[in-house]
Amino acid sequence: MNKYLLETPNYEKSPVIETGSKGVSFRGWKAIGEKLINSLTGLQKERLVIAVECYHGVLDKEVLPALQEILPGQYFLTSNYLKTEQEIDEIVYPDVTDDEVFGFVSRLTIDDFFDAAKVTGTKNEISGTTGISIVYGCGASLIAEQPDMIIYIDMARWEIQQRLRGGKVNNIGSSKSGMKASLQYKRAFYVDWRVCDAVKKKIMPRADFILDTHQVELPKMVTGDAFRKALALAAQQPFRVVPFFDPGVWGGQWMKEYCDLDRSAVNYAWCFDCVPEENSLLFRFDDIVFETPAINVVYFQPRLLLGPVVQARFGDEFPIRFDFLDTMDGGNLSLQVHPTTDYARENFGICYTQDESYYLLDAGEDACVYLGLKEDANVDEMFRELETAQSDGSTFDAENYVEKWKAKKHDHVLIPAGTIHCSGKNSMVLEISATPFNFTFKLWDWGRLGLDGKPRPINIRHGKEVIDRSRTTNNVKTELINSISIVAEGEGWKEEKTGLHECEFIESRRHWFTKKVQHSTNGGVQVLNLVEGREAIVESPENAFAPFVVHYAETFIIPASVKDYTIRPHGESEGKLCATIKAFVRTNP
Repeated sequence: MNKYLLETPNYEKSPVIETGSKGVSFRGWKAIGEKLINSLTGLQKERLVIAVECYHGVLDKEVLPALQEILPGQYFLTSNYLKTEQEIDEIVYPDVTDDEVFGFVSRLTIDDFFDAAKVTGTKNEISGTTGISIVYGCGASLIAEQPDMIIYIDMARWEIQQRLRGGKVNNIGSSKSGMKASLQYKRAFYVDWRVCDAVKKKIMPRADFILDTHQVELPKMVTGDAFRKALALAAQQPFRVVPFFDPGVWGGQWMKEYCDLDRSAVNYAWCFDCVPEENSLLFRFDDIVFETPAINVVYFQPRLLLGPVVQARFGDEFPIRFDFLDTMDGGNLSLQVHPTTDYARENFGICYTQDESYYLLDAGEDACVYLGLKEDANVDEMFRELETAQSDGSTFDAENYVEKWKAKKHDHVLIPAGTIHCSGKNSMVLEISATPFNFTFKLWDWGRLGLDGKPRPINIRHGKEVIDRSRTTNNVKTELINSISIVAEGEGWKEEKTGLHECEFIESRRHWFTKKVQHSTNGGVQVLNLVEGREAIVESPENAFAPFVVHYAETFIIPASVKDYTIRPHGESEGKLCATIKAFVRTNP
């Protein structure tokens, strides 16, 4: 029996982008093999070289034997030409560091992982080989010079994280299967994925085929040309990424009902509803649903997606993140603070920080937000108590130092970097933030253990360096809580400015509407969520894209190239009050 949702859930967990392409996709190893063999036969050459370039996290033990069965030839595995594990550990150490959570964004390249002499020898061997030579693995395109065919096997980061947790994959060049998954993830975040992304940016534009092995037992392949056209199509219409959900020590029960999740799960704490670095996209080619990392749209269509001004500032990074934090019938988040931009740049190689805000999708009667220091708080004493509690397990009373505010549905709380904060229990938060999600300094975790039964990492040392002592009660009340003003209104609609703070680069607008509302991207990407109403429809005045239906709590992306669009109540919500919250990069002074 539901506690929060009275209607049938209508949240779409697997949104698909229709490409309309026909005859460009292949499902199953047999069909994939037949297509590859036919393509090679058409080349009519005595010596053929194929590069099978892999992103980190591909299940080599399952994919490689399947390929060898359908694509006969002499195989050269890139894992055989890497430097020793000790050598790789030494070169990645400056970026990985000894810190349990944080490292430095690597400037290493795939070449740094390989033994130059082995690579040269292998290149010579391949050049003297007749028939089909297949170079397989991370860095295949380094060894297979000027290949006759390129097959790219991609992998979404969220799936890689699941495989790391399950002990199914290791870091590049590592055999440390017993290493904590969190440490493997840290190295992947700072090193492996940066290295693989650089290779992807070079190879994907000229790959002949893209292979989806997220489900190894049912692989799918699409031609490179069709795939690249699909990315361009996505960047010219509203779309959603595939959300993923994860439990946590403070997790709640709200998303189970509204997002129609496994009711037997202990809880769900997070939903990454729009984090393209982590999420997937689903494309339909023919009758095949093909999964690919959402970040590919950012990498290969940045101008259409982001717009020229946002791209000039952020390059091929997606700067806006929407995610859910569910503490309904759960617990408080950890008391935390985010680094300033200077601190993030100097210590972690990140060029901007995680400014953020909390938008309350729902709230219990006792919902609250911890935000800012009390006016009379002795900050030095607070950190001494935090350090003592961390060292001897004693209790820390956060309310002696941190202000606690009641929270209700549709409140919008702004959290500039350096502001001490956390969401309290019985809150359903839509977190709107800048993208570098890995940079949270936990100061106090309410004496809890993680889901693995071990203490979660606390980062008091970092937090002490970045906390903003000016964010006290009066400042918070004036600048950070429901700083809402009406921007414009008309018949059946009202637009409000709800944030973010002047110190943050993201702007947010809320629209209340019972009728059609006009919107414009103004040359920059926008991210929206339907925060009130069962469903709404997004339409193009020029019929530039097909009508796009969104449901309550769904986050959707409007590429800069869309320009003008409208949103109105739809279906069950026809004629009823709806609301969206919209975030975009502030480009005007």
